[in-house]
Amino acid sequence: MSGPVIRELDGLAELKRSEDLQRTVWGPDDPADNADLMLAIQHEGGLVAGAFDGAHMLGFLFAFPSATPGVQHSHRLAVLPQARGLRLGLRLKWFQRDWCLARGIRHVRWTYDPLRAVNAGLNVGALGGVSDTYLPDYYGAMPGINAGLPSDRLLLDWPLDSPGVAARAAGLAPPETAVAQRVPIPRDLDALRREAPEAALQARLALRDVLTAGFAGGLRIIGFDTQACAYLLG
Repeated sequence: MSGPVIRELDGLAELKRSEDLQRTVWGPDDPADNADLMLAIQHEGGLVAGAFDGAHMLGFLFAFPSATPGVQHSHRLAVLPQARGLRLGLRLKWFQRDWCLARGIRHVRWTYDPLRAVNAGLNVGALGGVSDTYLPDYYGAMPGINAGLPSDRLLLDWPLDSPGVAARAAGLAPPETAVAQRVPIPRDLDALRREAPEAALQARLALRDVLTAGFAGGLRIIGFDTQACAYLLG
């Protein structure tokens, strides 16, 4: 594939540059993952990768082994604002899948804000992740782009060799599954926070209630309709 190159970061200097990228994406008040710590984790089986246009780092991914053998936790994924639209987030995740499968890792987990439609479109719609675990105010009060709302998160499961994920990785349509419930979310959380912060809070709490109840009733997130901006539960 032409365009930016996806590869593992090489050495402490590149890892330190990833700190700058993190601060650019999440804001200076959101602590960046430390280069020294990432170097040690990389040497112990973690993945630290980037998207590069020549020597310029445009995107970054950081993941590490979990307590469960064969399962990786994916901690950070960031793409510079000026590089959005190049599908680098998607390319970094497919690089991660190939990297994991080559090492016998069949499952990746991570958390993300369920109210961010762009992330839902990537994590669920494009990658085929699923979820049945809602984590209210997971990180507590947060600075930067997360400030002002409870830090609710979904725990996403990404089974790397499942039919849905494998089909998407091959550029094919995933198998159809029955949908029991559709749950809409705002199209632009950041705009809603700026223009109507109380409405953003109500959207957070409403989604928390609906998803928590759905999961308790045996449903899970199985898809995301990007046109309708809605989760699909089944």
